[in-house]
Amino acid sequence: MKKRYKTLLYSSLFTLALGITSCEDYLDKNPDSTVDAATAFQNFNNFQGFVEEIYNCIPDKENCYWTTSFNWGDDEILNTEGDWHMTHQIDIGNFWAWQAGRMGQDGCWLDANRDCPPTSADRMDHRLWAHAWYCIRKCNLGLANLNNMVGATQEERDLIAGQLYFFRAWWHFELMAYLGGLPYIDQVLESEGLNLTRPTFQEAADKAAADFRQAADLLPIDWEDTSAGMHTPNQNDLRINKIMALGYLGKTYLWAGSPLMENGAQTGGSLTYNYNNEYCQKAAEAFGELLNLVESGQTQYALAQYEYDDIYNHERSASSTSSFDDIFYTMNQGWEQPGSVEAIFRGPAFGINTAAFNAATNYGPKMNNIVDGDKIIHQPTANYVNLYGMANGYPLDDPRSGFDPTHPFRDRDPRFYHDIVFDGFQYINGAVSGILSDYKYCQLYSGGNMRDDTEGNRTGYFIQKLTPHTVNTVDKAHDYSRSLQIYVPYMRLGDIYLMYAEACAAISGATGKASNCSLTAEDAINRLRDRVGMAHVPADLTGNKETFMDEVRRERAVELSFEGFRFCDLQRWLLLTEEPYTIKTSQEFDRVESDEWFTENDPRDAEVANWREEVLVTRQFSSKHYWFPLKTDDTYLYEGLDQNPGW
Repeated sequence: MKKRYKTLLYSSLFTLALGITSCEDYLDKNPDSTVDAATAFQNFNNFQGFVEEIYNCIPDKENCYWTTSFNWGDDEILNTEGDWHMTHQIDIGNFWAWQAGRMGQDGCWLDANRDCPPTSADRMDHRLWAHAWYCIRKCNLGLANLNNMVGATQEERDLIAGQLYFFRAWWHFELMAYLGGLPYIDQVLESEGLNLTRPTFQEAADKAAADFRQAADLLPIDWEDTSAGMHTPNQNDLRINKIMALGYLGKTYLWAGSPLMENGAQTGGSLTYNYNNEYCQKAAEAFGELLNLVESGQTQYALAQYEYDDIYNHERSASSTSSFDDIFYTMNQGWEQPGSVEAIFRGPAFGINTAAFNAATNYGPKMNNIVDGDKIIHQPTANYVNLYGMANGYPLDDPRSGFDPTHPFRDRDPRFYHDIVFDGFQYINGAVSGILSDYKYCQLYSGGNMRDDTEGNRTGYFIQKLTPHTVNTVDKAHDYSRSLQIYVPYMRLGDIYLMYAEACAAISGATGKASNCSLTAEDAINRLRDRVGMAHVPADLTGNKETFMDEVRRERAVELSFEGFRFCDLQRWLLLTEEPYTIKTSQEFDRVESDEWFTENDPRDAEVANWREEVLVTRQFSSKHYWFPLKTDDTYLYEGLDQNPGW
């Protein structure tokens, strides 16, 4: 989305004057709320303005507060300064903390301890719960008033309806991913006689899937190819299209077919491979329809290139035409919103220069002001980093991988070198003097100068996937002049290949495929490995259905690392309560090389001694932790809206 940071392209928005503090406010019609149908719905431009308020409500989960938290699985841990954040609250089993006011803070992207006007341009005013029911009501109002659009072409009617069907399903799905089956609101509700049956996840998913299917059938692949899109040329890439709808159609079916939704919340992990084949087949067909369009060149989407002259500094090859980094952050590009050719679904970015002094500074050491900003540090757990296997395609713990604990950073998955900052990594590129000279090369071994629970590192690794390590007070990648912009997409093409592989593998293993796509599950995984120059899934890991599924899941963990997916994956796989997914570890080891060795040598070749893991956190979860608790006040709205079990 060239040099744009907010999508408000049609007529002024028409706002529903509904309260936004509880489920009742969203579901019941407020007697004081009015929408002037004669104005809001009279023509395409006005109707599109009404719809675009919904776009404005999509939360930016990485930038919705001064510091944010959106990785809640076994993938990430914060420094102890971040104990109030949702990541730590999940670790201690406090799932109530997603609700505003429960933590006394405002850092969770699901809910806000503040008013959230839907037309606000403030990034902090946009959270999932704060807008979901409001936007669902808008969708229902819009669909009920389609016939009031006078003089519209069929294309215009289809565009409006398609967006409304998509958003009605999307807001429901995002809530259900954390709360389980919820009443599916598909009509404009009045204030009298509220009595909505709470369905199962699969029952609600069927309704969401029907809406996504309608959206896919009504919407174009690219708004640039429509008459309406010609009014906003080169500014249509956030608009809901057929590919987005197909992606979420497949995701809805895959989630509905996953072990948690098929078997119910339970501990033990024995049913982790027990999917619902019918839902998985539907998911595979939806993803297959999408991938067939992509692979035949009929869409604007492709896998971003992964070609680097210097992978540590994310310096792309001069010959590359797209960049993997640009999916997540852009720099020196005039504040262009991240996404590259791969991001499928994103919301608008609220303003410029916000990430540079907030999200971008949350990934590096704070001691001696190496990285400025709030003293919150997102860091990967050692157990998660160990999912980055070897370049030969094997997982780290497979005897055939060739992993050598005396040279643990050698011959790893190429994504390891892109995503992870490890011992000896040159963290500061510019000239340094004084105390900062001691931090030019990372000391992440046990007892190293960057290992500090409060202002430094707890695990032996830092993350630099979503923001470059040069966001420090010497290299200053976050200076205004560098126009650093950050956004983590909700869905990208790499995720589609992974979900397609999982759906097909759940049915037929590595050779499984959809009827409308030539790719097998194995082919889909290897597309991603080809992209980064890594060996294919070894043949001896493809013959057994469960062994291959393990590789699909490991590939998903690595490819989508730190993008906010891991918690829901462990949840739906019925692994959230099971070891080793309940532990978070640090990597402990001693340096063999001298500090000076790193000034002349590649840190991946460093020798270490006493390589071992130590447990930092053990999460004590029971079956109730598979779903977040509903808000207590909402469970008293009417009989039948029951609290999730155990809460």
